[in-house]
Amino acid sequence: MAVIRSLLFAATFYSATVLWVLAGVVASLFGRRPTLAVVLSWVGVHHWLTRNLLGIQTKVEGAIPAGHHLIAVKHEAMYETLEMVRITNLPVIVIKKELSDIPLFGFLTRRYGVIPVERTAGAKALRNLVAEGEKAVATGRPVMIFPEGTRVRAGEQPEIKPGFAALYRALGLPVVPVAMNSGRLWGRGLVHRPGTVTFKVGDTIPPGLKRDEIERRVHGAINALASGAEASA
Repeated sequence: MAVIRSLLFAATFYSATVLWVLAGVVASLFGRRPTLAVVLSWVGVHHWLTRNLLGIQTKVEGAIPAGHHLIAVKHEAMYETLEMVRITNLPVIVIKKELSDIPLFGFLTRRYGVIPVERTAGAKALRNLVAEGEKAVATGRPVMIFPEGTRVRAGEQPEIKPGFAALYRALGLPVVPVAMNSGRLWGRGLVHRPGTVTFKVGDTIPPGLKRDEIERRVHGAINALASGAEASA
């Protein structure tokens, strides 16, 4: 049954995505607000399909504070990249540059508001990350980043990437750590299993900490929260 549901989800969601991308490109001609509305409706479609076709429910423990924040998210599956857009109300997202280069989809991501990072570009990538982050803050929206750099398997705890501390220092924003247990239901393969994905919002970490301390606190927070999310599922 999980295989059938997953195939139906993939066929429905990715077909719908093509239509939503085209609608978003057209909407972008009329400004940022219509673009955000299209993206939010696309995220809503994803939420509906995961709940009703895959049987995956979302549970949020805690709340994202209002105002400007740098939201540091544990990344185990594609699931949270879209659910977090819904939960945090349209943040600017740090993404890998390859996604922003996809024809049409990449154009729409840029119109929505992303910070593309070329992970092999070294110091140049860090400078671009900081510059784009400063522009993002000027929009009044929160900034969301996956500080471990990429998606990991449930239970893995890689080190925080240097770009996180650079962005943290440059923006001067408090950090809200978030973890979830999505990896146990939504692995790297096609088949997704039903269950509950728990998002746990940690205590806000203040700005102005030194690199070693902010990396230690964020790494500890998102991984401790991830362990807690597994236990509460």
